[in-house]
Amino acid sequence: MIRIGITGGMGAGKSVISEMMRCLGIPVYDADIASKKILNSNTKVKTQLIELLGEEIFSNGQLNRPLMAQLIFNNNELLLKTNAIIHPAVFNDFIAWSEAQNKEVVACETAILFESGMVSYFDSILMVSAPLEIRIERCIKRNNFTREQVLERIAKQMDESKKTELSDFVIDNDNRKALYPQLKNFLNNLKA
Repeated sequence: MIRIGITGGMGAGKSVISEMMRCLGIPVYDADIASKKILNSNTKVKTQLIELLGEEIFSNGQLNRPLMAQLIFNNNELLLKTNAIIHPAVFNDFIAWSEAQNKEVVACETAILFESGMVSYFDSILMVSAPLEIRIERCIKRNNFTREQVLERIAKQMDESKKTELSDFVIDNDNRKALYPQLKNFLNNLKA
């Protein structure tokens, strides 16, 4: 089985490429969606987060996302400890999911592939890249964020040039180049 990691900065277009892969019959695991499910259903993860962040981090069994963001966003130590709880659970879920697919190729979409240490799980890393201004516009439209909120979040992510260096292939999602030929080129090279 070939495992592809799909990554890129906020607003780069990872989800578009993931959907294109699904249309081509490649199962894609969405680490963001999976982590949300895990945070609300995995008893061990919930217990560890309560011990770290306090009882009020869950309300009626559901994670209080705004509170967690408020607690960890500007506290690096808490962020690292929170990630040390969440990332292994997501890794284990991805491995179980990928083994259940019975496919030659599977993929995983995650913005923090390199930051999470998940890179070793993949045979090839596909980076989706877009110019900063396009990413900002997409995030403002999609998330109803202000420009400042988008820039603050982007500043917390690994620099796009560093991700590009660490990736095996880059798809340029600049609203000018067609995405499908770039994706097919990547997949053809992968199979070769």
